[in-house]
Parts: sequence; C-alpha cells; structure tokens
Amino acid sequence: METTSTPVPSGQHMHLRRLRDLTEFEVADGNPDVRGWSVRGGDGKKFGDVYELIVEVETLKVRYLDVELDASLQVNKWERHILLPIGVAAIDEDADNVFVPSLTIETVLEYPPYTEIQITREYEEAMLRSLKLGLPQHTSSNFYDQPSYSDEQFHANRRPR
Repeated sequence: METTSTPVPSGQHMHLRRLRDLTEFEVADGNPDVRGWSVRGGDGKKFGDVYELIVEVETLKVRYLDVELDASLQVNKWERHILLPIGVAAIDEDADNVFVPSLTIETVLEYPPYTEIQITREYEEAMLRSLKLGLPQHTSSNFYDQPSYSDEQFHANRRPR
C-alpha cells in the first residue's frame, strides 16, 4: 500500500450533508420535497428557490435549506446561495412556497453567502446573528436543539392528511 503526502480531510462539520449526496436517503413519506419551491420573505416577494436540503446525518433531520438567490437580485454567481435554518421558514403547500418572515428582498442581500465547501460553526453563528436569533448555549449537548432548527414551525401550516 502506497502512502501519500495528502492529509486526510478533517471530519469536522461532516455531520451535515446535502440530501442529494446521501443516496440511501430521501424525503420522509408524507412530507413534501421542497426543492425547487419559491422562497419568499416577510414582504411576500420572491428572493430565491430551494436548491437543496442539508441534513444532519446522525439524526436524519433537515437542518438547513440551501437557497439559490434569484438572478434579478444581481448577486455575483459565487454568492448566490444562502443557508436558512429550517425553523425560520414555513411552507405553503398550496402554492409551493417557502416563507421566511424574518427576511425581505432587501435584507437577504446582507445575509452571509454560502459556499458548498463546508459549514463551519462560525458560519452557523453568523446566520443566526443575521436573522437576529440568539446563539445557543455552548453547554448544550446539541447545537441544533433550539427552535431555529426544529421542523415544527416549517410544517406548522400543512394541511391535515
């Protein structure tokens, strides 16, 4: 076996993965796959589309929506994606929309862009600050044990089955 000088990549933050990269997983039965749905701010204006779902592998829960910002916002192509914690959004199944009341078409331009390299804790905290949400206590056993990462709000407006 040959040795290489290339270091082994760190496992830090590998607990979050794009759903498309988890070939053995799919959206849970009874839940809509929101990829491709319009994302609208508190002002009702569309600012992007859900591009991908970011999953915490250990719990099999969606923690983030990867949103591709609309080209009309004139954001350069390297800064056209943002991540939104699942708990700050809510779905409207009738019109295939995802609403984010804490953002508007203007404030989304100040939101930290997401590059698909890795999600660091610093980036996660910058997102929460941008949304004017409190940071979790570092004594918490799981960073995602807070309302910002709960899918209850996301699914609150769903029609009963």
